[in-house]
Amino acid sequence: MKDGLRQSMAWVHTWAGLLVCWLLLLVFMGGTAAYYRHEITFWMKPELHAAAAAPATLSPAQSAQLAVRVLQERAPSATRWTIDLPDERNPLIQASWQNPPKKDMTRQERRNALRDQNVTLDPSSGLQTAKPRDTRGGDFLYRLHFDLHYMPAIWGRWIVGIGAMFMLVAIISGVITHKRIFKDFFTFRPKKGQRSWLDAHNATAVLALPFHLMITYTGIVTLMFIYMPAPTKALYGDEQNTMFSDVFGNFERGKPADIAAPLADIAPMLQQAERAWGVTPSRVAISHPNDAAARVELYRPSGQQLSNLEPAMTFDGVSGALLSETPPVSTALATRAAIYGMHLAHFADPLLRALFFVCGLAGSAMVATGALLWGVRERQSYAKIVANGGRVGFGVRLVDALNIGAIAGLPIAFAAFFWANRLLPVDMAQRASAEANWFFIAWGAAALLAQIRPTRAMWRFQLTVGAVLLAGIPVLNVFTTHSHLGVSLFGGPGLRPVAAFDIVVLVLGALLGWAAWWLGHKAKKKAAKKQTAADAGSTSTMEPV
Repeated sequence: MKDGLRQSMAWVHTWAGLLVCWLLLLVFMGGTAAYYRHEITFWMKPELHAAAAAPATLSPAQSAQLAVRVLQERAPSATRWTIDLPDERNPLIQASWQNPPKKDMTRQERRNALRDQNVTLDPSSGLQTAKPRDTRGGDFLYRLHFDLHYMPAIWGRWIVGIGAMFMLVAIISGVITHKRIFKDFFTFRPKKGQRSWLDAHNATAVLALPFHLMITYTGIVTLMFIYMPAPTKALYGDEQNTMFSDVFGNFERGKPADIAAPLADIAPMLQQAERAWGVTPSRVAISHPNDAAARVELYRPSGQQLSNLEPAMTFDGVSGALLSETPPVSTALATRAAIYGMHLAHFADPLLRALFFVCGLAGSAMVATGALLWGVRERQSYAKIVANGGRVGFGVRLVDALNIGAIAGLPIAFAAFFWANRLLPVDMAQRASAEANWFFIAWGAAALLAQIRPTRAMWRFQLTVGAVLLAGIPVLNVFTTHSHLGVSLFGGPGLRPVAAFDIVVLVLGALLGWAAWWLGHKAKKKAAKKQTAADAGSTSTMEPV
């Protein structure tokens, strides 16, 4: 530690950020993509695009009745039905069901079963759409940013949580360290080496500082029951379900009566909820359908409310009578729900969601420039050794390789995930898992190459590969789908997410391509400068004739 508060905080900021920066980069990039996870999932299911292009002709009540009829045919004995009605982010009718879980099923087997227990309906024709390819879509990136992969979810959440705590320490210590932080935000000095990287780090950090603080703190709070289990253990012991029932209300959904009874018409319930709320419910959940204990829950759209608690109405599934509405919640639960809602941003309209996305990109740039700044600073201390033919230390070389593997390698991994979605056989077994595997295969290859040769040339190579793969996705769409950019741009509101996705990856690919070009241009200028100096030196040593 250094003497003085600011010097001590600078030391804390450096090491708190460096030790977890590569993990944080994955978390930031996955979380940023998750703001559009529904749109990404839709893009990764091109079989649904044709149905989404047609304007909807069914009313919400007709859509719900259609879904109920289909569910009656597909899963009359399921324990729960869920119907997601069309909206601006989900143009199709999504119906799914849950069967009683088998005792010997693992969590992964249960998740795989749930992915097969769903059907998508066309709101314009009422017919079932073509069966989409097996993919986790945007949910893979959403889960990746807090569950990681290839490990139990609880381990991943602990690892990410520790990283988030380091991040919070780095943010606070960074604010304390920079006494001119807001002035430095308006300062950028290009072509100044370490100074330029510091200016870039300051600018990306201050640009979205409230967002960085909010997203880091709320990310920790959302999983507080994992990180601080002592209070609940002291009060409830191992009865965690009882705790959740007390805190969150309807955690237990009751038991079936095992008495067959017809399900009431759902249209009057939807109309009653719409009159009360002024908006059409977004989701219908039916517990124990075709049973005397059936319950129908209608959920109000998130709208612009900060809380993630969706107001709901509960009806008797047999008589159709209103049983209850969402009761007022305690101050503690309302606070927790607001914090959770801030992190998920379900309340955001399209413009605000885009702003959150940009802030997420700024967070990724902040982490990346911080890691690069450490490498530049440390390499300067080896300048004389390198000039005399020596090499930088192992730590600097390791950080350089990790920087290449994370900063340049992660875009390659994201692009490989999307390419795999288009190129893997549609009827392939375990296809969703194979897509995820290709993400890590590409990332692992990039990280391994970086370890072998952590040079400027490797930076250029990986940035170029990432640029080609990302910018090539719209081109790949031309040969693998019927909803490429030339169609989706003019295909109506239902295809806007497809067009937006292609445009975003095209822009990101162009930015990576510019970065690769800039590195090459800088290397050429440096080589030309050395050659000029060498020529001048050789000329000065020549004897006059």
